[in-house]
Amino acid sequence: MTRAAEPLSSIDHIALIGNFLPRKCGLATFTTDTFTALKGRFPDLKIDVYAMDDHPGRYVYPPEVTMSIPQHDRIAYSEAARAIEHSGAQALWVQHEYGIYGGSAGEHLLALLDRVTIPVIVTLHTILEKPSAEERRVMEGLLRRAAKVVVMADRGSEILERVYGASARSLVMIPHGVPDRDFVDPDTLKAQFGWQGKKVIFTFGLLAPNKGIETIIDAMPAITARHPDAYYVVLGATHPNLVAHEGEVYRDRLKALASEHGVGEQVAFIDEFVEHNDLINYLQAADIYATPYSNPAQITSGTLSYAVGVGKAVVSTPYVHATEILSDGHGVLVDFGDSAAFAREINALLDSERNRTRLSQRAYERGRTMIWPRLAERAMREIAHIIATQPRRIAGPSPSTASLDPDFSAVERMSDSTGMFQHAIFSVPDRRHGYCIDDNARALILACKMETLADDVRDKWMTTYESFLQYAWNPEARRFRNFMRFDRTWCEDVGSEDSNGRTIWAFGVTARDARQAKHRDWAVAMFDMTASLAFELGSPRAHGFAMLGAAAILEAFPGHALARSILTRFSADLLALLEEARRPEWEWFEIVLAYDNARLPEALLRAGKALGRDDLIACGTRTLDWIIGQQTSPEGRFRAVGSESFNRPFQAPLPYDQQPLEAQATIEACEAAFEATGERRWIDEAMKAYHWYLGVNDLDLPLATVHDGGCFDGLMPSGLNRNQGAESILALQLASCAISGLSKQVESVAGPDRAVA
Repeated sequence: MTRAAEPLSSIDHIALIGNFLPRKCGLATFTTDTFTALKGRFPDLKIDVYAMDDHPGRYVYPPEVTMSIPQHDRIAYSEAARAIEHSGAQALWVQHEYGIYGGSAGEHLLALLDRVTIPVIVTLHTILEKPSAEERRVMEGLLRRAAKVVVMADRGSEILERVYGASARSLVMIPHGVPDRDFVDPDTLKAQFGWQGKKVIFTFGLLAPNKGIETIIDAMPAITARHPDAYYVVLGATHPNLVAHEGEVYRDRLKALASEHGVGEQVAFIDEFVEHNDLINYLQAADIYATPYSNPAQITSGTLSYAVGVGKAVVSTPYVHATEILSDGHGVLVDFGDSAAFAREINALLDSERNRTRLSQRAYERGRTMIWPRLAERAMREIAHIIATQPRRIAGPSPSTASLDPDFSAVERMSDSTGMFQHAIFSVPDRRHGYCIDDNARALILACKMETLADDVRDKWMTTYESFLQYAWNPEARRFRNFMRFDRTWCEDVGSEDSNGRTIWAFGVTARDARQAKHRDWAVAMFDMTASLAFELGSPRAHGFAMLGAAAILEAFPGHALARSILTRFSADLLALLEEARRPEWEWFEIVLAYDNARLPEALLRAGKALGRDDLIACGTRTLDWIIGQQTSPEGRFRAVGSESFNRPFQAPLPYDQQPLEAQATIEACEAAFEATGERRWIDEAMKAYHWYLGVNDLDLPLATVHDGGCFDGLMPSGLNRNQGAESILALQLASCAISGLSKQVESVAGPDRAVA
């Protein structure tokens, strides 16, 4: 049931995104004026301004700007979304214009909007009737995400419905805001600009070819012939993009045109981006305002709105905004590029002061309905409505917190006689991407660990995965290959360092845990033949994976020299990395966060237990504590370090995209911490991470498909990634094995009263 809109007094905090002064453009002026109008009308309203920044470091933003967003920095949009989410803002108001947001057609903005959960209202400053494919995609994305879309002309709504299929219920027309100034006689203000005795025709805005200035210059000979005191003033700096491309060539061309027509003294160019109050003074001192724009589809013109707002007699081409705002005798329209018509209509207005004043007064009366306080009130009513009517999270059945029994079904579904496929489209294996050694190594570990697997099934699939790993060995390069096509040809001669480390890990676990001697013997032989390659790897995670394999080997064969050497060498390396990277607030081995983070503390914990070194256990528990803190949401839930967070020096993690691998790594690291310390808190942390699969996460959506052992590929800001690739399925099943094992350990040492829930 739809509830009535909340009173405006219930709204105390919003976020506002757009350009902002001192950036010099019309949108920056609009956003700044919007902010000022809101604060003027609602002084207690907190407004966080997020300013789009095309030249980071160039602008000195005022204190009102909460954060600037570098236009082309994709991660900055996610950081802004995180700041908005944590700010307590009740709604987000976006000013949209093509060209101010990064990515193809400004698609980076969609990434930001996908990562905030509060209601969104969008004001569209340009609406394209014939968009490119990318422009259409972005606009349709905005329409899907926005609870309300503001247009500044009725034609904008018509285009959005006809071209983009927008719902009329989501659209609202709020005219461009205008300043609240008294109606004055232009002659009383002309002296401050040296315009005494002149009849001033005025145009302002950033100078660019689409403004049609040439049309008025072409009309000036006919105007000055009849009114020698006519004076055309063009106020505005050249558009920054045009300056960057060609400097002031366009302005010089216009000046030359005026000289060619013999009106060089009657045409003035004021090359300034003037402040708001000065601009209004210029406008009020003019007799006639001209907008000779050449683009018929222009939906919005702030310059025209301002001219009407202060009561100017306007002569304009019939672009969309002009036809609406000047309708019913509130201005004069002439055809595009028709210099003779401009001359005729301007002369007619200059001929009769009475008619010119009447037209000015009619424009002023219309402008009273558009003043900035009215815009602020209407916008806040719409914001109150979307806040009041946003879907509320309905408490449904609590997600199951009981651990799942390990289930091999989805792994088997994703496997053939060659090995385990990498990817799937939904739950169907995608053969285009073939296989990789990473997943087959994990699958081998799972086949060793899953206690309920029938012996014949276990033997079949262990042999398949072992064969894949064995065939991947490249003896000439002394490395394992990683990626294999569906036709069983390799994509490279040498796989990644991490894939080589994971393979060594699988050998160690198989050598320790395989039920049958033939698999254990094979694994020991492969470890002995290949594991020394780890000393040639540089990746800390590859070292960590190799350490996990070596710790397993040492558990099975306490005197194994190579395994002991791997553990000793790489433990020292990790300690050195930690010493180099740590800061008071950063207890980590690298200056960035990446994937599979908890494997590094786990490697130290298992090395400490295998080598009998308390210092490694202490370091492992300390760093595991720190990474768990980074992986905990404000509500106390497990929140996997989002993939957008990777490789950002000394930065807190971003929440998306969250991948199942991170929860598994945390669970198994907590398992290692419990085995090393016996502290129950590690069981609790492992269960918190495990519940993430079951729906205790940021989106309250389970990733595990309980009926078939599957697992979705991750949490995205817009929902689940519904594909079920090998890595995700294996992560869930290995996590289930670890939780099952922890439960049994707790029962054996503490009795059933302390069993895992």
